[in-house]
Amino acid sequence: MTETADVNKEKPISAAVIVHEGRVLLVRRRVKEGSLSWQFPAGEVEEGEAATAAAVRETREETGLEVKDVSVLGERVHPNTGRTMIYVACRVIGGTAAVVDDDELAECAWSDGQQLTNYVPYPFFEPVQEYLDLYLSK
Repeated sequence: MTETADVNKEKPISAAVIVHEGRVLLVRRRVKEGSLSWQFPAGEVEEGEAATAAAVRETREETGLEVKDVSVLGERVHPNTGRTMIYVACRVIGGTAAVVDDDELAECAWSDGQQLTNYVPYPFFEPVQEYLDLYLSK
């Protein structure tokens, strides 16, 4: 019975928190996830894949941006989606962010600290907010 529960369990989602030149990268999905519209580049962690590697891969697949993982900021069950979320701080190592996966994404944008609530009007997970407070331009 335990095996069946594990097979049906949804894979965790790894989100890339990318701050570059005082701005954070956000993407807008074509299909909203609950009330979520703008969010970090993110996707499911594949079998045998580290959450850090998933954040790097999803960023490249969705936006074409090459990033390197820096650290895991935290993990939680998202209050809107019920999915396990792992937040990974990443830094840009190459490329330019654009909509590469136009099946999933409608657009992407870089936001500074002042504009951020225009994109995301609700509070971030506390460890993510602390990271953004340190590195975003006001």
